[in-house]
Amino acid sequence: MGCKFPAADDRILRMAIETTAYKPGSRVRVVQQVPHRNGGWNQTVEGVVTRYQQSKTGSWFAHARNDKLWLDRLELKLDDGEIVVLNLDQFSVIENLSDPAISNS
Repeated sequence: MGCKFPAADDRILRMAIETTAYKPGSRVRVVQQVPHRNGGWNQTVEGVVTRYQQSKTGSWFAHARNDKLWLDRLELKLDDGEIVVLNLDQFSVIENLSDPAISNS
């Protein structure tokens, strides 16, 4: 038997990502976690949002839309100019660091 994750309401997940806090130009901090048996690994990335999109991978995944695995991807521009693309999952935590007046404009 394979491991099954609890079903999530796609509308809630999309709404959480597509809020004004994560629009292009917003400064965010993303903490990604990789759980494992003895705890977990954390990685923190901070930058300015350049794009959010859902895109399919080249990997096949059974019973997914169009027989592809779709990922939530957040593209950030770091302070040194580097562009980073993050694959978001249920362990990703996104914190808005922008001034509320700026992120809602």
